[in-house]
Amino acid sequence: MADPQVAVRPAQPGDLGTIVAIDAETSGMEKPAYWKDRFAWYTGAHKDRFFLIAERQGEPVAFIVGEVRAWEFGSPPAGWIFAISVSPSARLQGIGTVLFDAICARFRKAGVQHVRTMLAKDDPLVMSFFRSQGMMAGPFIELEKRLEP
Repeated sequence: MADPQVAVRPAQPGDLGTIVAIDAETSGMEKPAYWKDRFAWYTGAHKDRFFLIAERQGEPVAFIVGEVRAWEFGSPPAGWIFAISVSPSARLQGIGTVLFDAICARFRKAGVQHVRTMLAKDDPLVMSFFRSQGMMAGPFIELEKRLEP
């Protein structure tokens, strides 16, 4: 159930500094140039890209980023979650679930039937969150090989 004290809205240009700060708080690295680039890509007049902010009592405390896209290998269009970040001081309050539900509603409205994401298999916090949302292994497996210099 959605928390009535949490409002979800599209990100606005003035949110960039807050996004950088929330990400730095959760990742331990400040990446302003990276988020400026991602912000430009995911905001604006793109009907299938979403950058959402969760506010609690008027203060931004979390964000989620995603888009509808089709990938190679015959994958039909799906909603892809690119990033989610909740300020540590706002965790365990259902805010991530509110954001997940909000972006899934936008994906449904865009006409897709599946939501996907990729994450590091050694990240138990993120893995636990997505599993709690009902996500499970999908039809594709990522393969990787290190390229020696």
